[in-house]
Amino acid sequence: MIQPVRQAYNQVFSPQSYQEFLAKVEADLPGQLDFRVAETPIFIPKVLTDKILQACDDIISVITRPDFKSLTNRAIPAEQHVPNEDDHTQFMAVDFAICQDASGGPLQGELMPQLIELQGFPSLYCFQPYLAKLFRSVYPVPDQLTHLFNAADNDEYMDRLRQMIVGDCQPEEVILLEIYPEKQKTRVDFVLTEKALGVKAVCLTKIRKEGRALFYEKDGRQVRIKRIYNRLIFDDLQNYPGLRTEFHLTDDVDVDWVGHPNWFFRISKYTLPLLKSPYVPASYYLSDLSTYPTDLENYVLKPLFSFAGSGVNLNITSADLDAIPSYQRDGYLLQRKVKYEPVIQSPDGLVKCEIRMLFIWPKGDEKPTLLTNLSRMSRGEMIGVNFNKNKDWVGGSICFFEK
Repeated sequence: MIQPVRQAYNQVFSPQSYQEFLAKVEADLPGQLDFRVAETPIFIPKVLTDKILQACDDIISVITRPDFKSLTNRAIPAEQHVPNEDDHTQFMAVDFAICQDASGGPLQGELMPQLIELQGFPSLYCFQPYLAKLFRSVYPVPDQLTHLFNAADNDEYMDRLRQMIVGDCQPEEVILLEIYPEKQKTRVDFVLTEKALGVKAVCLTKIRKEGRALFYEKDGRQVRIKRIYNRLIFDDLQNYPGLRTEFHLTDDVDVDWVGHPNWFFRISKYTLPLLKSPYVPASYYLSDLSTYPTDLENYVLKPLFSFAGSGVNLNITSADLDAIPSYQRDGYLLQRKVKYEPVIQSPDGLVKCEIRMLFIWPKGDEKPTLLTNLSRMSRGEMIGVNFNKNKDWVGGSICFFEK
């Protein structure tokens, strides 16, 4: 999107250099990268950077409202409510589609962000600085562009993560909680988290419980768990019916959650109807609608409590909505569609993109702090992997912003 930077990058890019790039990942992290990394970062001009930051501020103004918890109490399924919730989320990820302004106003035709989803849950916080450094080592990325906010460099960035995740504990007293972490597609981030912070990924099935205390085994020792950096969501547990564990997420235990599970529900698709901004498409709880929008073809139906795009209906009719029983309607969101604008010049055409802004919110801070980002590129109807099979210049990446 910054044309001179894009031209310089594309001139030096080659399939061979991309394979060398991937070989560096494999050498650093053997067998750990299990998702497609795109051939390029995304270069964001200042005018678009400013709009994205304003969109984030609009969202934060709602997330930080004193009544936000009361507004989102219904978001947490009763059977998945976890005790000992803190005052606010400690992680926030905000996903924007890059679109073209079609409002008919003075900004008509300019690029603008449109909110797709948001989550009070961690993302690839340790993989992204690694990826940015790797791109810079292989390809030309101007020094005046940055993947970071509110941190001068990757070292300061990791220090801020360490302060929030490890705190005053010993690293071995903190675990990254997942289910079968060695099988997760995001395991490359778990490995980098352990390298950078000393925090090990531990499977839910490996945790032992004595009263309210939790333990895991390390080097033949039982180590008391004081803090949990949570990367486990209830949705994933449904893939393992009959799973037997000593510890359940809903147990009242003596640990400090770094990323309390309840915030996954509170800051989610459930939050979208509460947001009002030029950068947020109109969204409604299906249960609140007595009549439907007359232009349903311009809306998408999303289950409120699904993950990774599952269950999304892009082409809905009033008959589809009528078929949803009344007792299930509070589990669905109707959201105005956004049209991704192909903006990234690849060797053989333009590619669409989505940008995820990554925040931390340490306890005691008044509001979240933006640190870095993640991006995803697509040639398919949707951003996800299933819509981009056998394509190039698609997949996960990172943005470098002009400030």
